[in-house]
Amino acid sequence: MAKRFPLAGLLRLRHAQQDRAAAVLAAANDRVRDAADARIAARRNLADSEASQPITDAATLSAVAAARASTRGMLEELEAVARSRREDADAAQAEHTAARRAALGLEKLEAQHARQQAAEELRAEQHALDEIAARRRTEGGAR
Repeated sequence: MAKRFPLAGLLRLRHAQQDRAAAVLAAANDRVRDAADARIAARRNLADSEASQPITDAATLSAVAAARASTRGMLEELEAVARSRREDADAAQAEHTAARRAALGLEKLEAQHARQQAAEELRAEQHALDEIAARRRTEGGAR
């Protein structure tokens, strides 16, 4: 009977950690995409407002200038948010890589253990076949 891989529990734990790190990474990447989409929308809004508003008097000019300044401020904030989210995603990627590396070493040990178990089973089977053949020769010769 094959022996169970002695580090199977630890390997399951490492796989759970890897799955958790992958989920965190996916969420971080979603937040990065959301920030990028918000930046694109704000830039498009700024470009649309520049092209679509005719300026006829000083009050309109002041309002347009205030709107553009506000949009530029929002763009700067969105840039900061995007940088922060990219840093979070980079950290999540590093955690996922570390979790994968930890699991990979154990997976290699498990594969080696499986090969050793298969070799032991084949040796035991060959030994049993050799004994059967030896008995038949001795029994056949004694008759």
